[in-house]
Amino acid sequence: MPAEAFHEWLRREGRIVIVGASLAGLRAAETLRAEGFAGPLTMIGDEPYEPYDRPPLSKAALLGMASPDHTELPRRRDIDATWRLGVAAAGLDMAARRVRLADGEEVPYDRLLIATGVHARPWPKEDEAQLDGVFVLRTRDDAVRLHRRMKGPPRRVLIIGAGFTGSEIASACRNQGIAVTVAERAGAPLVGALGGVIGAVAAELHRENGVDLRTGVMVTGLEGDATGRVRAAHLSDGRVVETDVVVVSLGATRNTDWLVGSGLGAGPRGIACDAGCRAFDFRGIVTDDIYVAGDVARSPHPLFGYQFLSLEHWGNAVAQAEVAAHNMISAGADRRPHMWVPAFWSSQFGVNIKSVGVPSMGEEVMITQGSLTERRFVGVYGYQGRVIAAVSFDNTRWLEFYQRLIETGAPFPVEFTTVDRRPEGRKPVPADFPDPSLPTHGPTVTLSGYSPADRQLVFTPARH
Repeated sequence: MPAEAFHEWLRREGRIVIVGASLAGLRAAETLRAEGFAGPLTMIGDEPYEPYDRPPLSKAALLGMASPDHTELPRRRDIDATWRLGVAAAGLDMAARRVRLADGEEVPYDRLLIATGVHARPWPKEDEAQLDGVFVLRTRDDAVRLHRRMKGPPRRVLIIGAGFTGSEIASACRNQGIAVTVAERAGAPLVGALGGVIGAVAAELHRENGVDLRTGVMVTGLEGDATGRVRAAHLSDGRVVETDVVVVSLGATRNTDWLVGSGLGAGPRGIACDAGCRAFDFRGIVTDDIYVAGDVARSPHPLFGYQFLSLEHWGNAVAQAEVAAHNMISAGADRRPHMWVPAFWSSQFGVNIKSVGVPSMGEEVMITQGSLTERRFVGVYGYQGRVIAAVSFDNTRWLEFYQRLIETGAPFPVEFTTVDRRPEGRKPVPADFPDPSLPTHGPTVTLSGYSPADRQLVFTPARH
């Protein structure tokens, strides 16, 4: 069949399967239909629910401003799909073009989009993780269970990990007057994502809002009572925290286990794909019938040295899904790259935090607007002499300006008359990120080297 005829057949009659019935999967399906795909479309999801929004689960849902079981994503259009919900993908046969489900059924495809996202990293000691009162927060069911327990209310909540999710949960607890202790092995909250300079501001926010923040410590064990309910946590400094609710917020693990042995270039850091969202196999050869989008994807970006980036961003999931869907039903000349600038937001302790670019790649940071002491500022990150990222605390109006600087590779330090001439804004200082070889609770952007077949877990930014 000539290439032109094949693509026309695929657009009208080919079978497309999307594994992952969440934000990226839904937006990809809508884009396929919007761009004229008329063939059979199957949506596979391991949860029994149609796509719902996850960010409210650690914000509005815990505050009682939204019900955890009513956060459905708005639909842009009807997708006319066959839904296979509540059954996980268990394997992939690339040669036969079939997805094997956990119930033993196999689903054939002509084009496959993998958008399986991530799952919360559980407490590593299984017997302790099973104690009544120990929670993670990622899914709707997680949020329902935690929300129900919060209404108790608990005597004290212990949060293990002060990344964005852990900090948002701490904020929700204090908003409701619940006593909360946060244990973070780094020197401050958010240091893995934003560095020590900004992390120090986050630490002040925690403490001023009544959080018992313990930094530089690890939780070594959880202790239960005779009924199997958690009652205490033991810390590495020898202290004990009495608690009846523990929220484990140790980051996320990408959902790639079902692809072991498939031949796809998938590992703990995600599934490698090219700029057009086509997946690589384990030999580094790009496929033409398997695409990747969302949190599970690792893709190269020219603004960041063509390293593979793994993102846990709402906006990236949407943008990448739309590009992947377009390319799945387009001839080569009509395909487009996913050229995004990462963006992220968080709301905690009454402060709106937003970032663009990759702060964790920054070597130095410069406060260009506002003041750290006033908690209203913009910090700009530099890497090898150019602007690489910016973060704002209650000062978002400048972020679009700095996004353009990132996109154009503008020089760092920045020299503009708009830079406030306050003492802390006169010169850049070390961004103070933790040792990149050690895991942290914070990053939502991970640089993961250059090889599409690389499965190591070590964080390896480029060094020159």
